Amino acid sequence: MKRVAQVIGLRPEHREEYLRLHREVWPEVLAAITAAHIRNYSIYLHGDLLFSYYEYTGEDHAADLAGMARDPATQRWWQLTDPCQRQTGDAPPDQWWTPLPEVFHHD
Repeated sequence: MKRVAQVIGLRPEHREEYLRLHREVWPEVLAAITAAHIRNYSIYLHGDLLFSYYEYTGEDHAADLAGMARDPATQRWWQLTDPCQRQTGDAPPDQWWTPLPEVFHHD
C-alpha cells in the first residue's frame, strides 16, 4: 500500500462552491476513485490550503490515475473543481496538486 499526501491552494472567492461540491460528491466520481484502487481518501482545509491524503492499493499508480483522468464524469467534476483551486509555486509541471514527502509514519 502506498500513502499519498498532497496540497493545493483554494481560491478564497470559490471556497463555498468547492465546499458545496464536496458535500455531495457525485457517485460516478466516487466509483472512479475506487476503480483506481484509491482508499481512505480525505481532503482537509487549513485556511486557503487544501491537504489531501489517500492510500493506493493497486499495482500501477500512474496507469490507474491516467484511467481515472479519462473517466468522463471525473473530467466534468474537474471542470467544476479546478477553477476553485490554485497551484502552489512548487507544483511539478506535470501535476496539478503538489506531492508531499512522508517524513514520519507510525502504525
